[in-house]
Amino acid sequence: MATVENYRPVQKRLGLERVVVTQPNAYQFDNRALLEALAEIAPQTARGVAAVAPDTPRDELQAWHEKGVRGARIMNLPGGAVTIDKMRDVERLIRPLGWHLMVQFNGRYLDDYLADLHKIESEYIIDHIGKFMDPVAADDFRVDDILRLLDRGNAWFKVCAGYEASLTGGPYYEDVGAIAKRVIKHAPERIIWGSNWPHVGVPREQYPDDAEQLDVLLDWASPELRRKILVDNPAALYGF
Repeated sequence: MATVENYRPVQKRLGLERVVVTQPNAYQFDNRALLEALAEIAPQTARGVAAVAPDTPRDELQAWHEKGVRGARIMNLPGGAVTIDKMRDVERLIRPLGWHLMVQFNGRYLDDYLADLHKIESEYIIDHIGKFMDPVAADDFRVDDILRLLDRGNAWFKVCAGYEASLTGGPYYEDVGAIAKRVIKHAPERIIWGSNWPHVGVPREQYPDDAEQLDVLLDWASPELRRKILVDNPAALYGF
């Protein structure tokens, strides 16, 4: 189990002042650990992404909002509590609060989800560098589709957990890094970064170095763009 106390040394080592806590798949719709973590960290520096069922009461959502929740997780991979078939229902529910959707899927099947993504009216994040399993070339037509989604103005792209999909591996993750570089160059104002700590998606022997996950930006983005990705963009999306 990973706790706020466990995270503090990671936060200090990486020099991170703010944090977005995402509801773990293991807890499904039980968001209590997420809410407790937000309260323990500090309301001024923490935001949350919850698992929201289409029938979640509005007064419950409002209570979560007051505790720092600003997004709903859509996970169209094994173990996800809410999949893309429920995405539009969840979006209608959270839209009055100004929340966003955080959407994760295997980018190789992006064609299956494009129509639904185009219908989203709220802000939403394409998670995990598009999570192409296995990675595709940077000029692949599905990466073209992601750029077009970003151009519509309500999509964001999270640079996060390259180790989960990369076949070339760290420290540079050249295969997923090529995708990230293209998207960052195209729409730097729509990119955010995530640590993906505590890395529960891989076995302990494949546990990545947390600093390495941040240092990839030294290769993927210029100093000016790194400030956008790490400071300005998340401030705009999460209201820091």
